Amino acid sequence: MKPWLLSVLLVGAPFDTLAQGNPDCESSAAHACASETEDQPRAASLAGPEQVENRLHIDSNQVVPLFPSTFAHAYFDWKERQVENNGFSFGGDYSTAYLYATESLGADDAFSGMYRLFGSWKAHDDGQGNSGALIFKAEHRHAFGGDIAPGSLGFETGYAGLYLPPFSDQGGRLTNLYWRQRMNGGKLVFIGGFVDVTDYVDVYMLSSPWTGFFNFAFSTGSASIPVPNEGLGLSLGGYLNDNLYLIGGFADLNSNPTDPLEGFDTFFSDREYFKHLEVGWNSTRETAFLNNVHLTLWHVDEMKAAGNPSGWGVNISWSRQFTEEWMGFVRAGYADDGGSLLDTSVSIGGAWQTVPGGNQLGIAYNWGEPNATTWGAGLSSQKTLELFYRIQLWKEIAITPDVQYIRDPALNPVANDLWVFGLRARLAF
Repeated sequence: MKPWLLSVLLVGAPFDTLAQGNPDCESSAAHACASETEDQPRAASLAGPEQVENRLHIDSNQVVPLFPSTFAHAYFDWKERQVENNGFSFGGDYSTAYLYATESLGADDAFSGMYRLFGSWKAHDDGQGNSGALIFKAEHRHAFGGDIAPGSLGFETGYAGLYLPPFSDQGGRLTNLYWRQRMNGGKLVFIGGFVDVTDYVDVYMLSSPWTGFFNFAFSTGSASIPVPNEGLGLSLGGYLNDNLYLIGGFADLNSNPTDPLEGFDTFFSDREYFKHLEVGWNSTRETAFLNNVHLTLWHVDEMKAAGNPSGWGVNISWSRQFTEEWMGFVRAGYADDGGSLLDTSVSIGGAWQTVPGGNQLGIAYNWGEPNATTWGAGLSSQKTLELFYRIQLWKEIAITPDVQYIRDPALNPVANDLWVFGLRARLAF
């Protein structure tokens, strides 16, 4: 580890993976959840933990730190008044991550950071579950000095995957700018605009690379799904009854979040889309993904300019909270072409924390076969094991040591295995 690393990694991440539902129902990690009070009916949501409204709620309400702090009390009180008086809620964070690999064909370490500024403006709310809001998120992602970013280190080491996908060197980018509309008494939710499909496609309770697992196989949907970059898209979802929900939509395959205006040309002229349909079941709307099973179907069009073939796939996810401290999951996916990293993927894992929103331990294992249309035929299957421990120091600050063990990296002909050691940190404001 470089000697100046600890002087830079001063930031952290609050996240309650045991939380339930969406911001309207005192929750955080819901995909299609609801609130229910005497005055307001239950409202559906298309939200994973990094969807803007959920992230704002988590950072404000779902954190139990080791050391209470009051140094920014006036600032957070002022933010709450903006929500009450103007319907405007906002927040941000700065995150850094460092990775070191024991074996590599190229670079063996990576170091980068990112700023994120996000918020929502609720334009109307009838008090009956129907509301509309403008959602935004802008970022700047940057590598430090001559280092590569952690998102690129996997390929350098010959791994057919991503050790920490969102940490790149893209510079400024537009991640979200869309309208969210709840309808039919909050039973349906529609979103349209510049969207991030990982906010609502194949989401589960630990799907946040900012606060949970590092590796793409565990942190952002599934490595068998060729999710597009953030860009223009539409989605509609809601509950069919008290437990069963349905979500569907499509998004631009050629989007470039560093040049969002180009997205209008690619969306309407190229007309190459990622399409998805998901059906799922929750034990209750309030607990959402703590006790959930869902089936996700996807299809991608051929990308003529990029040379990616069309393809389709299916994913299934099961997750359960066993006790107040323990949760577990099993997830599997299959891809037929389409440009995904893996064409077959199976993951199993879980997390432990004594206090919701506090320190968290996570462990997971993935077996995957590289997609032959992406990497070529005849590659061996990969095995990935990850262990992390998030330490919630203060409400605003957390650090997360992480270790990943890779057996049979598919693109590395000289190494049978390798280790990746990491440290991630986040400051929320």
